[in-house]
Amino acid sequence: MTVLLFMLLTFQAAVAQNVNKRVYDSTLNQEVLAGLCNRQVLTKDEFGTYFNPEYKNYQPQTKFINKLKDKINTVSVVIVFGEWCGDSQEQVPRFFKIADEAKMDSSHLKLIAVNRNKDAVTEDISGYKIERVPTFIVFKGDTESGRIVETPSTTLEEDLWKIISKNN
Repeated sequence: MTVLLFMLLTFQAAVAQNVNKRVYDSTLNQEVLAGLCNRQVLTKDEFGTYFNPEYKNYQPQTKFINKLKDKINTVSVVIVFGEWCGDSQEQVPRFFKIADEAKMDSSHLKLIAVNRNKDAVTEDISGYKIERVPTFIVFKGDTESGRIVETPSTTLEEDLWKIISKNN
């Protein structure tokens, strides 16, 4: 039992080391997040100065939140963002506000940070074909249902609902 517990803790520590990595971005001449991230890193340091007030102040449209509540956990979402990007600083907190109000399970989210060259460094994201950030990619199973790139057409919650509802 002790050996099994030790192995489990060692595995968790190894996995945790691959989350919230900071790398030097020579284009920006500073360290940035790159690769897989967890939500907690968004609320800290410089990104937190954008995330926290935007999350607190954003008021998603109730009619879309109510619609999303029934369907949001039928999809998964990959969010590719840059902590240095103004659109990411605005849209990522808004997405999390929507996800929270619609009761999206965190197991349906994957958060990936990129440097200025749209490289996640520790994570291969070439299959996502990222051109601009943030990019919110909605999947139904293994199939991409749609994406929101940079800024929504209407509002993030309405665009998200349009993607989810067309496939359900």
